[in-house]
Amino acid sequence: MPKKTTRRTNNNSTSATTASSTNPIPTARPKNIQHPQEDYKPGFHVQEKSVFKTQKGLSEDVVRQISAHKNEPTWMTDFRLKAYATFLKKRMPPWGADLSTINFDDIYYYLKPVNQQGRTWNDIPDEIKSTFDRLGIPQAERRYLAGVGAQYESEVVYHSISKHLEDKGVIFMDTDQALHKHPEIFRKYFSTIVPPADNKFAALNSAVWSGGTFLYVPAGVHVELPLQAYFRINAEKMGQFERTLIIAEEGSSVHYVEGCSAPSYSSESLHSAVVEIVVKKGARVQYTTIQNWDKKVYNLVTKRAQAFQDATMFWLDGNLGSKITMKYPSVYLMEPGARAEILSLAFASDGQHQDAGGKAIHVAPNTTSRIISRSISKRSGRSSYRGTLEVHRGATGVKSHVVCDALLLDKESRSDTYPTMKVEEASATVEHEATVRKISEEQLFYLQSRGLTEDAARGMIVNGFVEPIVKELPMEYAVEMNRLIEMEMEGSIG
Repeated sequence: MPKKTTRRTNNNSTSATTASSTNPIPTARPKNIQHPQEDYKPGFHVQEKSVFKTQKGLSEDVVRQISAHKNEPTWMTDFRLKAYATFLKKRMPPWGADLSTINFDDIYYYLKPVNQQGRTWNDIPDEIKSTFDRLGIPQAERRYLAGVGAQYESEVVYHSISKHLEDKGVIFMDTDQALHKHPEIFRKYFSTIVPPADNKFAALNSAVWSGGTFLYVPAGVHVELPLQAYFRINAEKMGQFERTLIIAEEGSSVHYVEGCSAPSYSSESLHSAVVEIVVKKGARVQYTTIQNWDKKVYNLVTKRAQAFQDATMFWLDGNLGSKITMKYPSVYLMEPGARAEILSLAFASDGQHQDAGGKAIHVAPNTTSRIISRSISKRSGRSSYRGTLEVHRGATGVKSHVVCDALLLDKESRSDTYPTMKVEEASATVEHEATVRKISEEQLFYLQSRGLTEDAARGMIVNGFVEPIVKELPMEYAVEMNRLIEMEMEGSIG
């Protein structure tokens, strides 16, 4: 299909100015990497085991059970109960994917797989350790990570951080521990960016949250290697509701990577996380997600950051798997010089709806943002770009560039674009471009004439399409992303 371009310029110039790209945090790149997941197969699972599990369904009693089992302070119990009341009052989103088939009464909201978190990898039960071994988590830690957290069902079962970062004052632990060990920092920032009343699923997470990552980087500290957390749903009809809170103090930098997966079952599971990030003056945070949920998982996530003076927030969001994904990483640009970059990649195949994108809210003057979205759809898969760009009154000198590109692999696939722009300042420079294309017979013929099979030719075209986003990943994660895309491409002919 022909390219469609919308360009809006409010500064009386003859052409719009593109916001400059920001470079990712330098990351060490190991040599001669062998992929640690040679025996990984999508959808694998092990037998469910637990030391505590709430009854199925959601009620005030279940919320109290979760808080009591975690031995939480009274203020957190009260917070959960108020959030539960908000959840009951809130409507399901009237837009986006069809969520009418979610049965909140057919889900387990808390399952504790082990009595206590492992201090070393050998402390983890064999069946859980085997799962994360197959996913490559311990190998990843040894080779090229500064710290690792592994969440299994509702609890983090393993967490580690290199000693030299601890000595610099970096705090990297699961969110439950942070509530007890660092209550002053925790309470100062928790639920300040995403309150329970924000939406129905933020309220649900606030009521039953468990696990997740708490990351605090002191002023002037640069974490040069990535920190990673991996979230795994193993039990059938399970809900996972981690809560992640990241604070980057003035002049610091960090790259946080999360991976997600779940096994194949005939029933459905729910993943509903909340991520809050505070990026203070001159700091930089990169948050990378590579998810590969099973196609029976509803993935409904609220991710939001606030960036202050001269700070940079970089979201890199890779969405594969799940039945439905609704996720729009957002940045509120609170002070002059703040920068936001959101790169979103989605792959929708049979029976999937990937509703993804990003949001940039320019509150302060002289702030910049760039949102790049690329999606691929095959067979009955549907991808949707949903983005919001706002320039508040008084936010002069704003520059923003939005690009959403879609690739359709066949006649049955579908792509939609839902951009929203609200510009209240005449000096703002805003660009929006959108393209939808198919793999042409001419492209396939040319590549096949050079000796490639049709499968290989299609794969090369898809790899070229996603390359602008994948190239921003550290090498070891780019390998993983390309491998997941190859899996999605299997059987794409016919």
